[in-house]
Amino acid sequence: MKKIIEFASLVVIMLGILTIDINAYNKIKTNKKETKLEVARKYELAQSNIDDITITTFDNYIMNKVNNKLIEKNIKDYNDYQEYLKSLIVYDGLTMDQLAEKLDRSLKNELHGYGRLYAEYCLATGVDPYIAVAISLHETGCNGTCSTLMRECNNVGGQKGSPVCGSGGYRGFDTLEDGIKGFIDNLSQNYFGIGLNTPELMNKKYAASTTWAAQVNNYVNTIRSR
Repeated sequence: MKKIIEFASLVVIMLGILTIDINAYNKIKTNKKETKLEVARKYELAQSNIDDITITTFDNYIMNKVNNKLIEKNIKDYNDYQEYLKSLIVYDGLTMDQLAEKLDRSLKNELHGYGRLYAEYCLATGVDPYIAVAISLHETGCNGTCSTLMRECNNVGGQKGSPVCGSGGYRGFDTLEDGIKGFIDNLSQNYFGIGLNTPELMNKKYAASTTWAAQVNNYVNTIRSR
């Protein structure tokens, strides 16, 4: 009987130990699994962030490369177009640069340096640039000393109108550039636009003097020869 009791006690103890070992094992196993899952979860999250960053960076890199290439291409196309424009004959066998330089050789004092404005604006509005510069030189005297009307009112064509500047009802302009454009606009709208495209045809309407056309033509010939 005693041996049976001792055996039973031993079994209980062993079962207790075994239960403890199984619980410990399960706990370790569970902890290990949870740890592994946690590590995996954190790794995946970290990897996901890295992938996001990599994709974003790569996309930006590619877009920057594409944009840079487009910019380079646009700049090249623009420069090629500008070179093409420079090569075009625009008037009297001249390119725009050559025409502007030619006009500048006749424009003196305050008008010097405005050759390109005369060239570009005249051609844009359908006005003969030689005639426009010739009339300016005749009306302002800028082949020598520019007139008071030109210096104080920026009036390069002897135009009348408002706003009035000084005496005589002559029109004033805020800047010399405005005065040149206003003068060319007047030629375009009131002369060349209605077929009065030579000094002879313009003479009666533009000036009272019957020699005005001849004087303007003298300037035209001088401008053309320079």
